[in-house]
Amino acid sequence: MSIIGKLVGGAIGFALGGPIGAIAGAVFGHAFDNKLADSDTAMSLSYGESSQITFFVAAFSMLGKLARTDGQISRAEMDAVRQFMTYDLNLSPESQQVAINIFHTAQESPESFESFASQFYGQFHVQPQMLELMMDILLRVSVADGVIQPSEERLIQSAASIFGFSSAQYAGILSRYARDVNKYYAVLGCTNSDTDEQIKKQYRKLVSEYHPDKIIAKGLPDEFIKFANDKFNEIQEAYEAVKKERGIN
Repeated sequence: MSIIGKLVGGAIGFALGGPIGAIAGAVFGHAFDNKLADSDTAMSLSYGESSQITFFVAAFSMLGKLARTDGQISRAEMDAVRQFMTYDLNLSPESQQVAINIFHTAQESPESFESFASQFYGQFHVQPQMLELMMDILLRVSVADGVIQPSEERLIQSAASIFGFSSAQYAGILSRYARDVNKYYAVLGCTNSDTDEQIKKQYRKLVSEYHPDKIIAKGLPDEFIKFANDKFNEIQEAYEAVKKERGIN
């Protein structure tokens, strides 16, 4: 059972605190609290479960704030979020409804986008892959309608700053969504001026860091495992494209 299924079913309790905990409490609400109080089998959160819930709630809270940054939520933005849930994450209908509830609850929250990003960083600051995955999520949804609005990019840049990414690192992540071979270099964290050996070394490093087994072990929710696998496949695709362009054996 996924961590979201356990929460909906009242199988575990949560005490995250901060803005992310406030959203989780609002979404799962008093009905959840009553179930928990009546259950002899309820358990407190393990560190892994806390990490999973933090990732899930933070992702859709930050997306909610991002969509609302220009004062209104367009149909295109909602379509992009639903597409992300359905095709990138392959969420079950139950998890999709939870995600939408988080998305809308965060929009009405007095907490800022930056406060969610800061708590997320506090949980995952020693796991840079998780920080980069969150940046990828924010950008992927933002560009789904073909353009990143200036107000959206300002928020995403603020997350990059909180996460400790340099301007060059942020530009590299952003350029993954370009339409030419340079995006493949960006996926690998390289430039076209790097040597073949540098590119090979970076590729091996990424394959090790983003191997699905390692990502799962770092606390990614079940609902995000498909997205992590797609990320791994993206690295493989980028390396094959760069190899072909350069004639690397």
